[in-house]
Amino acid sequence: MSDSWIVENLEKALGTWNDKLAEVWSLITQTPETFKGGDIWNVIVGINSALVGVGYGLLVLFFAMGVFQSAASFRELQRPEFALRHFIRFIAAKVAVGYGMEVMTAIFNICGGIVQTAMGGMGGLVGAGAELPSEIVTAVDEVGFLYSIPLWMVSLLGSLFVTVMSFILIMTVYGRFFRIYMFTALAPLPLASFAGEGTAQSGKAFLKSYIGVCMEGAVIVLACLIYSAFMSNSTPIVDTEVSAVTMVFEYMAQVVFNMLILTGLVKGAERIAKEMFGL
Repeated sequence: MSDSWIVENLEKALGTWNDKLAEVWSLITQTPETFKGGDIWNVIVGINSALVGVGYGLLVLFFAMGVFQSAASFRELQRPEFALRHFIRFIAAKVAVGYGMEVMTAIFNICGGIVQTAMGGMGGLVGAGAELPSEIVTAVDEVGFLYSIPLWMVSLLGSLFVTVMSFILIMTVYGRFFRIYMFTALAPLPLASFAGEGTAQSGKAFLKSYIGVCMEGAVIVLACLIYSAFMSNSTPIVDTEVSAVTMVFEYMAQVVFNMLILTGLVKGAERIAKEMFGL
């Protein structure tokens, strides 16, 4: 165990990365109902229930708009097939609004099953953690005070980059959960648009966007798999023939590059999911 502040600073930064990576893995396996003990979900359920009444009001409005927009004349309104078609649409939209919470939960569970399958196929985050090599610890301990000054600067910059990427990583995953909550809470309003032919596209876009958010979990899991495979074949190399400053700089540069790959993939999960569904 080294007493060097430089080593301690680097180890704390790498420890923060490993902790956040493990937290990401833990969050991906959770459902909205169990996230943070379920307290947030209870609030979302209450908001959703309160908006069901508003959704029914919009349902009638969109239905009336759809009927009059699609009817070329009053005679067409009297046709049985015209009335039946709009009646079926109205009933389907009413069920969607009334059971919106169940619809959203079912979609999340289906996407969650895909995430669980992907996780089972990769078998865990093998080799994804970062650890300071013993060669660097030994080299830093042997450096005198004068040469330790540039090492302080290198370690501070490296630690800053690692810490910032750690929080970007975890904030992206948290942001996915918050977007799922927002979609679920406001679901009765866009689902009501299915009552009208002219407004149904809004409901379809809403469901596609929600599916995209749910599928971000699968993309994040695959990003972790790619990072794990990359790390197992691109472990940062420590050159013991160079000075301690150069050794630490080269090692941290490789570590930061590898971390940037995962952070970029996770940050791009939303864009990838949108491209999958043409959003």
